[in-house]
Formats: sequence, C-alpha cells, structure tokens
Amino acid sequence: MKPTELLPKFMRPTPKRPGGPGRNGANPHSRTGGNGNGNGNVQALKEQAAEGGIGLVGWIDERMSGSTIARAMLYRKTPKGTNWFYTLGSATMFAFVAQAVTGVFLAMYYEPDPARAYESAQHLTDEVFMGELVRGMHRWGATVMIILLFLHMGRTFFFGAYKYPRELTWVIGVVLLVLTLVMGLTGYLLPFDQRSFWATVVGVNINASGPIVGPYLADFMRGGAEFGATTLPRFYALHMLLVPGLIGALIGAHLFLVTKLGTTAPPWLKAEMKKDLRKEEV
Repeated sequence: MKPTELLPKFMRPTPKRPGGPGRNGANPHSRTGGNGNGNGNVQALKEQAAEGGIGLVGWIDERMSGSTIARAMLYRKTPKGTNWFYTLGSATMFAFVAQAVTGVFLAMYYEPDPARAYESAQHLTDEVFMGELVRGMHRWGATVMIILLFLHMGRTFFFGAYKYPRELTWVIGVVLLVLTLVMGLTGYLLPFDQRSFWATVVGVNINASGPIVGPYLADFMRGGAEFGATTLPRFYALHMLLVPGLIGALIGAHLFLVTKLGTTAPPWLKAEMKKDLRKEEV
C-alpha cells in the first residue's frame, strides 16, 4: 500500500493528467486555453488553485501527521450498548470551551482593581453591546459545567469505567473536578459586590480549616493573612491563567487516554461467547 493511500481522499494529491502542463491539453499560461477562448484559461486556473490547496494540506499533514491523529480520534471502535450517557464527557468539554470563549470577551472589559472592579462589571452588563448576555452565559455556564462534570463522573463510576486499565483516566477526571470547583471559587469574587466578597471570605475560611496545608493554601489565595488589595488580582490571575491552563492540559491527557484505551460497555451487557468456544465447553 502506498503512503498516500493512507490519507483521506481530500488529502491525496491529484494525479497528473496527460496532455501538457494544464488539464485537457490546455496551457494555463495562454489566454485562450484549449477551447480557443478565455473559458479554458479560467477553468485551468481554478483547477490549479484547487490542486494547490490540496497540496498545501498534504504538505502540512506530511510534517504533522494530522490525518493519523484525526483517524485515531474519529475512527474508533465503540462497544455495543453505547447510548446518550456517553456524551456527558463531550458535553462537559463543550461547556469548558464556552466558558473560555465568553471569559475572553469578559476579560476585555473587566478591570481587576478593587477600586474599579465593580464599576467595570456594571459597565459590561449595562453598556457593552450584548455584555449582559455574555456575562449571563458565563455565569450560568459555570453551573452547567459543574453539573455535567458530576453527571459524567457518576456515569463513569456506576458503569465501572474507572477499573483496570483506566485508573489513570479516572484520577485525571477527579483532578479536573477539583480544578473546576477551584475555578468556580476564584471566579465568584470577580464581580466584587457584597455577596461575592463575603461568600469568598467564608469559602477561604473553610479552606483554612483544613489539616496541615489548609492555612498555607488560604494565605496563598488571599495574598496574606487577611483580604487586601492583592487578593482580587490574585484571584483574577488564578481564574484566568493558571487554572484554565491546567484544565486544558489535563483535558488533552484525558482525551489521549480515552482514545488509546477506549470506552467500556454498559454493565448490563455481557460479552458474547463465540460458537466454537461454546462447543468446546460442551
């Protein structure tokens, strides 16, 4: 089998046709082409442009093996009994992407300054075009993402998908759950109104009551022993840079393991025994 046959059809280079440098015997550099008028030249240029696009895709694929990655991600064997419960992971990832997109829009107008944070949030909601819609999508999208993540973890647990050889996939999922909750906590302070401020104070104090590392982690989040001017910028940096970066990296590792190890069949389905093995048992 030739290496080009492993590529999808749209990535395979178009074979050359006989009849000169252009198709149908037309010279692409002539004004009249093969038909004696300008239509042949236009047609030849269109075909050259199409072949150039295919050639560019093939050139990139040869160096990055994009088609191999695409086949591994899209063309996978799935067990019998696969149902809508198996889409909870993809739904959670879609919710994260929506949070990232709306978060970038909000960051264009938000000011992580204790003296300007509340006013910038109000300006975004009341005066920016579609600002209230995007802020609402980001606010309720956080709740939707956490709910979907819990449902996905529950499905994984009750279907027994955390067992060998998928233990590491389960561990990464648990870490993603913790990071998602941290992202919700750090983002709750950003509007910087009375409710968000005091709710964050309660949450950080609860975290400080944890054993051994609890007080140190609380001091790190506050930027000191008490809430101060550095607390809001620190929460903003954690919410916008550190936590989403970790989540994105772990999602990539999670998807790699799911692609490599596959998914498990529902627990109510039993493996079918081949007829030859049944005869041997009898």
